[in-house]
Amino acid sequence: MNKTKENINSITPRSKDYSKWYLDVIDAAGLAENSPVRGCMVIKPNGYAIWENIQKVLDNMLKLRGVKNAYFPLFIPKSFFEKEAKHVEGFAKECAIVTHHRLNLNKEGKLVPAGLMEEPLVVRPTSETIIYSMYAKWIHSFRDLPMIINQWANVVRWELRPRPFLRTTEFLWQEGHTAHSTKEEADEMTLQILEVYRDFVEDYLAIPVIKGIKSESEKFAGATYTTCIEAMMQDGKALQVATSHMLGQNFAKPFKVKFTDKNGNEQYVWQTSWGMSTRIIGALIMVHSDDKGLIIPPKIAPTPIVIIPIWGKDREKNDVLSRAKKIATEIISEMNCVVHIDERDERPGPKFYDWEKRGVPLRIEIGPRDIANNTIVAVRRDTGDKIEVPLANLIPKIKELLSNIQSDLYKRALRYSEKLTQRTNSYNAMRNILTSKEGGFAIAYWCGDQKCEVKVKNDTMATIRCIPLEQKQEKGQCIICGKEALKKVIFAKAY
Repeated sequence: MNKTKENINSITPRSKDYSKWYLDVIDAAGLAENSPVRGCMVIKPNGYAIWENIQKVLDNMLKLRGVKNAYFPLFIPKSFFEKEAKHVEGFAKECAIVTHHRLNLNKEGKLVPAGLMEEPLVVRPTSETIIYSMYAKWIHSFRDLPMIINQWANVVRWELRPRPFLRTTEFLWQEGHTAHSTKEEADEMTLQILEVYRDFVEDYLAIPVIKGIKSESEKFAGATYTTCIEAMMQDGKALQVATSHMLGQNFAKPFKVKFTDKNGNEQYVWQTSWGMSTRIIGALIMVHSDDKGLIIPPKIAPTPIVIIPIWGKDREKNDVLSRAKKIATEIISEMNCVVHIDERDERPGPKFYDWEKRGVPLRIEIGPRDIANNTIVAVRRDTGDKIEVPLANLIPKIKELLSNIQSDLYKRALRYSEKLTQRTNSYNAMRNILTSKEGGFAIAYWCGDQKCEVKVKNDTMATIRCIPLEQKQEKGQCIICGKEALKKVIFAKAY
């Protein structure tokens, strides 16, 4: 991801090499950088500021629904994973294991492991097992339920083909874990959290999504069923941006998470788990950005507005900076948002480009002529449109522009998602859609047989992304085998 000075301002066009474009945008915007550890990334201040805003907003949305935060250990006893067979099978190949403790210095001056662990420890790939061992201690009566706890943490999953934000060996996320007295409550919680994710991603990140249920082969290891939200990237590939799992009693039984009900009978709890990770930043990049660099929706932007003071002569500098600071103070006071004044003694052009590639939604330009006319020039990052704004109408116009940028980004993303969504009854037509350069979502009937699912994957490398929750109950024919089918599913290649 690092570049030389000769090509630091160069972003590969999307049409030429989409993967290279993605890495170039991350580099140009200063979001992240490869670390010395393969598959791990250093999230730089500009990238982490986006994650902080995601945390702040989503955390508040969850707390409004009764979620409480806690923290659980990074290391999990290996025996815990072995208690739930499907869970250990699903994560075995991704786990990192600590087998030794302490290091000694040998005669050659190299550090070597000194002691063998009594029991190997798994470095947290997900926390169901460690959290539910604690739930078994904390839950005794129906009065202790529901228990709804979330943690913001890091996890480790050994990735063979890492890519910044999308798939990294270590990443950041939030993971919620709940326990309920009835299946109905757990089902309701699963869908309630899925709706929280949809609301957050569409309203704040301006990314249109489809809510659905995963097929049996694609569900979370150990879940009864998995729900998800899926988004379409600009290159025609899908991305799963959040999941909410109904765990049933699959973990409650091996971990003995039980409670005494109102009648004095001992029952196993019903559980859910759900999460969203730094992968969402990858989605943000791929849905909105262009060949100039990053584009960030105003609601989630760390710096929604940058002011560029412009002067040609030294005697103009003080007046221009003074007016810029006055405008910034007014915006901050009236709108309670971050405003940055770029006071660097450089030509305007390089400054414009610097903030464009960083994705700041709105740029305000002010120079001697603007001071004389009591105006500013506002430039939209998404369209490049320049608007002259009288200072008398500054705050209403700035609010309007930010609101329009937010809604227009969503509308634009929705248009290309709809453009890349096709419904078909022909297997050959679907295969052509899924193997074409444009890609996209292919919606078709599926009988539910895993053999048909595997055939599509073998023929096209596409998978069933989800069974949409919102669809009419109509009978049809499976697009693969022709048998009767009751549900339409979405096929697509995915990250």
